[in-house]
Amino acid sequence: MNFSSRHHRPRRMPFRLSRVATAVGATISILSANPIYAADDAIVNELQAEIAKLKQALEKSQQELAAKKGDQPQTSSEGQATQPAAQPQQVAQEEEPAELGRVVVRSRNKLEALQDVPISISVVSGQELERFQARDLGSITQRVGNIQWNQGNARTSSISIRGLGQQAQTDAMDPSVGVTVDDVSYGYNPLSSFDFYDIEAVEVARGPQGTLRGKNSSMGAITLTTKRPTFESQSSYALTLGENNRVIGSAAIGGTVIDNVLAWRGAFMVDKGEGNYPNEYNRDFRFMNKDNVSGRVQFLLTPTENFNALVKLELTPKHEEYYNGWNFYTPTPSTYTDGTATRMGSDPSRRLARSWFRQRSDYSYTGNYLGENVNMNDQRPLVTSTWGSSAVLNWNVGDFTVSSITAYKNFTFQARNDEGTPFDITKNGGGLVTRHDQLSQEFRLSSSITDLVDYQAGLYFLSSRNNYSSRTGFGSDAGAWFASADQYTTLNRAINLDGTASAGSLLMQNSLSGLEHNTPQDIHSTSTAIYSQANWHINEPLTFTTGLRLTLENRKNSSEKSIVQQGTGAELNPYSVNGVLLGGYDATNLADPTQLALANGVAQKYFGEDYNDLSPAQIAQINAARAIRAQNIGIVYNKTEAETFRKLQPTLLLSPSYKFNDNLTGYVTLQYGEKAGLAQVVNGYDAKVKPEKTISYEAGIKSLLLDNTLTLNTNLYLTDIKDYQQRVLIFDAYGTAGDPNGDIQYTEATGNAAKVRSYGLEIDGVYTGIKHTTLRFAGAYNNAYYREFKNSPLPPEVNSNTYADPYRDVSGENLPGASKFSFNIGGDFRYPVFSNAEFHSSVNIAYRSRFNSAVNLSDYGWVDANTRVDFSIGLGRRDRKFDASIIVKNLFDDDTSVVRTWNSYVPAVPRWIGIMFTSDL
Repeated sequence: MNFSSRHHRPRRMPFRLSRVATAVGATISILSANPIYAADDAIVNELQAEIAKLKQALEKSQQELAAKKGDQPQTSSEGQATQPAAQPQQVAQEEEPAELGRVVVRSRNKLEALQDVPISISVVSGQELERFQARDLGSITQRVGNIQWNQGNARTSSISIRGLGQQAQTDAMDPSVGVTVDDVSYGYNPLSSFDFYDIEAVEVARGPQGTLRGKNSSMGAITLTTKRPTFESQSSYALTLGENNRVIGSAAIGGTVIDNVLAWRGAFMVDKGEGNYPNEYNRDFRFMNKDNVSGRVQFLLTPTENFNALVKLELTPKHEEYYNGWNFYTPTPSTYTDGTATRMGSDPSRRLARSWFRQRSDYSYTGNYLGENVNMNDQRPLVTSTWGSSAVLNWNVGDFTVSSITAYKNFTFQARNDEGTPFDITKNGGGLVTRHDQLSQEFRLSSSITDLVDYQAGLYFLSSRNNYSSRTGFGSDAGAWFASADQYTTLNRAINLDGTASAGSLLMQNSLSGLEHNTPQDIHSTSTAIYSQANWHINEPLTFTTGLRLTLENRKNSSEKSIVQQGTGAELNPYSVNGVLLGGYDATNLADPTQLALANGVAQKYFGEDYNDLSPAQIAQINAARAIRAQNIGIVYNKTEAETFRKLQPTLLLSPSYKFNDNLTGYVTLQYGEKAGLAQVVNGYDAKVKPEKTISYEAGIKSLLLDNTLTLNTNLYLTDIKDYQQRVLIFDAYGTAGDPNGDIQYTEATGNAAKVRSYGLEIDGVYTGIKHTTLRFAGAYNNAYYREFKNSPLPPEVNSNTYADPYRDVSGENLPGASKFSFNIGGDFRYPVFSNAEFHSSVNIAYRSRFNSAVNLSDYGWVDANTRVDFSIGLGRRDRKFDASIIVKNLFDDDTSVVRTWNSYVPAVPRWIGIMFTSDL
């Protein structure tokens, strides 16, 4: 940020500089005193440096004006120009309400008053997050209005703003809501799934972003700023002990390495504890445990007045946490919505009733599978890791600042999932990201503020490579589990009905035991952009902000599916699938000696006879086992390249704002953005996804009221999206080609819903009119719905046999995950006690009205309205040398489900209590 006294119209500059200086000066007071928006020493030092520059420029401009008018400025005894004596200021008494200053944000790459930013934006301070040990995005978003963290695993979780972007992410898809950490944008959603620590502030901007920096995003952006190195020695720690043997430790240390040249800051965080629900199969494993260690070191280099560099290294090593597959099961409804009986052949209640599984007398469907029980033999923890580095270089060149941001991020992931029972059914199945690499480079030019215009422009490049695979594996009980009722009856015999010997049990076991198939993807994406945003100062109250970005998106993807482990039943493979030979015999061509020899091998293995000597019952058993295997192998295909997605995509911002007075600003904003399409392979065929196009309109008022004790911002918005990316029912080229009747087949995959709309009202504010108290509040009415969506998958309660199409029209229905009403209230009370102590208490209340959690909008997917309250109370020294607090998360133990389906749900995280000790050493 570079201010200069040089300008085109000198007569007006002193007024503008004095207004900015006053605003930033007020900012320091509020940041230093306000517990909600408190900043660390780094930001205060930066602001003080900026004020010094402002004062110098102000004094010079006033001297120039005085010279033009013939006035002689007053001088001090040292001959320096002085200002008129300031009027005495009344010192606020302790019992008086605190006066608000201007909250500062960085979302536009410079420090500026929140009230001057003409978009909907919210701020949460790092101090507030620390008071509640709120480190993950789920906890952070509970403190901001109209934004939700949608729970999945590290790969599939997502962020939605204004009800948009809830759909679980795929590895080839851009995030709908961008995340930027210390000037580095994350182009891959899982990079934001880790805990954040040593945070200075979090800012949430709504609507399409991208004309200012980094990676563009179509719904909004979250900006996290960590605490920076300073030349003052700093050290602090926090230690929290709580339920479930939870230990959370964090510490930061830093200061000068070389006076005025090199400073550093190191921070680390450890979070370990048992989960809430044990796995009965092995009670040492508990779901929702924590096992996380992270560290970061930063170096600030300031060799000259006009250059500085910030270099950062960070690491979160591989760690294991149990939260994938955390489901509780409920009985499957007995009828469909049309009253017909539910087809229960593959339901767990029927499968677990088979004699194969009844041999274990201590486990049953009603006694163990249903309810709040977790008993899984092959569930494994999620294993994730990340590391990265970045270098941010800034040069002040005249009236400009030139910045270079170079960054690298890495991510790995492994999941191994179970079907929900202690039997050997699912084995080694799950997703695997062997490596995701993101390399980005950005060059940015920022001008100084002049009377006519200030602007920023930049070049951005991002390249990412992702190697993801989805593996499915089977155990020795899988054949009995996945067999249809008829197949199970055919195979589960000691002696066949015709009196011949039965090898059915062995055939059923070998049909799947040890089989594994894998579907790897090689995803390569590049994003190259040029962007610019300018603030045109038409006159003192009127500013017109314009922004434009052009991004060339290039997406490539290749995929294949193959058998990687044959297991014990390789001889039961199909002859071929999709033209790929799998080594089994061709039952339609046994006249071929080669095929007959393969068939004889199967017959000899299981019955000790040649194939032509088998009885019809024995052949039926072989056929049943082969059918089970073929059904679970599914499609196999050789490496297939998806059609490349390559397109130049624009982002646009137009926003006039009018400052009615120092405490009231109005604005109107038009934002347009596009989310890149996908290169995608489905069942061995190309299935490209169209880009998503978003246009957002917003009108708002930002005000400072009630003698500067109330900051109140409110806005109306309307967002329209064309070709919204989500899970849909698409044409299945493979299934259609192989259908014996020539019928068109469909399959679920990522695709496009034609038209989506979201509109509503948002309110955001801070109130300090009650002594010793600060209140932060945000709320929203939001209506997000499909304007046109005719190919939504059928929900499970619909009888597909009686439905005309395998899809339905849900136009007019609300989007999944979109609540109509939401609000959060944060309160902070601080009261001095004793000679050098302070009693303090904080609360955060987050409310969300009911919403449908099912992508297919199932009637069973509704999640009730819920309120979550976090609370803390403590006592500490005013100089922050020691503080002790009791933290209670989910104070009233709200048990509203997180996700619901028609026969399962994901439970809420129960109440948790801990005690936290902190100190600034």
